[in-house]
Amino acid sequence: MAESDNNNERSLKVQVCYALPEKNFIKELNVSPGTTIAQAIEASGVLHSHPEIDLSQQRLGIFGKLKTAESELREGDRIEIYRPLQADPKETRRRRAAHRKATKG
Repeated sequence: MAESDNNNERSLKVQVCYALPEKNFIKELNVSPGTTIAQAIEASGVLHSHPEIDLSQQRLGIFGKLKTAESELREGDRIEIYRPLQADPKETRRRRAAHRKATKG
């Protein structure tokens, strides 16, 4: 169920997205019905241009909802490859609040 840009069978248009602080990878693909998230990611070429991506470790989603690599795609899906958090969100909020309190008075 590989990429099928120029064939006669029905295909699904999907996007593969991987966001980095300095740039984003976004690629539109036409895939066959039954294609999984992992297959679309491989077909997109993102693994070649970003070898740091480890599909066995990184979380994946469609429009912000976590999915498994084996999830089948639907028309218009935007596949997102999530990077690990660099800082604990709770700790970051605590630091910001402490900083605001210190600068106010």
